[in-house]
Amino acid sequence: MRIRKAVFPVAGLGTRFLPATKASAKEMLPVVDKPLIQYAVQEAISAGAEELIFVTGRSKNSIMDHFDKAYELEAELAARNKTKLLETVQEILPPGITCIFIRQAEALGLGHAVLCAWPAVGDEDFSVILADDLIDGKLRPCLAQMQRVYQEYGTSVIATQRVPMDEISSYGVVETQPVAPGLGEIRRIVEKPKKEDAPSNLAVVGRYILTPRIFKLLERTNRGAGGEIQLTDAISAMIQEQTVLAYEFEGTRYDCGSKLGYLKANVEYGLKHPELATEFREYLAGMTHHLNATGPDSKK
Repeated sequence: MRIRKAVFPVAGLGTRFLPATKASAKEMLPVVDKPLIQYAVQEAISAGAEELIFVTGRSKNSIMDHFDKAYELEAELAARNKTKLLETVQEILPPGITCIFIRQAEALGLGHAVLCAWPAVGDEDFSVILADDLIDGKLRPCLAQMQRVYQEYGTSVIATQRVPMDEISSYGVVETQPVAPGLGEIRRIVEKPKKEDAPSNLAVVGRYILTPRIFKLLERTNRGAGGEIQLTDAISAMIQEQTVLAYEFEGTRYDCGSKLGYLKANVEYGLKHPELATEFREYLAGMTHHLNATGPDSKK
């Protein structure tokens, strides 16, 4: 019971990062020295994925190029004896991994993007990863944690996280029946509710393991919040037919769809980077000292 296929909906415009995303995909924004989509792909592969399905839009060719073989670059690095850099480029995609690119002709929402992947997924259980949500798992990557739950219970699993009620209207939110610590069966799921209407503070984040039944349900799903076909609405229909579990993952999530979350991710990952950590920590310590010395309460 291993999830072989992973879907990456990457057709969004990334308007919150304009002008940086005018000509390049938001998923190609780097966190230190790797683009967001590479972190997502590595997470999927760590959980056993062999087939990567990218649902793309216009101006997303940079993602395709990133995972393609760069003959000229590799030849140049080899000629200059830059062995370590050559290995870094060649390791972007391990051997035996297949990439499929599907164009989402219209931006009709996450549910529609997942539906576009149906011809490539077929009649298999599969995962969905949103690269905007960069998750640093504690002991193992988030999707690998979910894979263990899937192997034990044999059903759909959705990653969730407790969020402040003031932020709840930005998320899909679930009401659950407890199954085990950090694990519950979803009884109700609501897309971006008002604070007073939210069934809980347990929010859905960008990791899903789904059965192929979701495709038939998405076919019948009308446009919902924001005039888009919402994956949440199809999941709401699915819980009437089969068990869907909400799993509270172990780790830290960075909302890299927001500028502040993206900056936090760069700082945190920079502090762990093997080449940069020591110097970067010293720099931040100096900055902290400078800010304390020049703050509003300091003497001029």
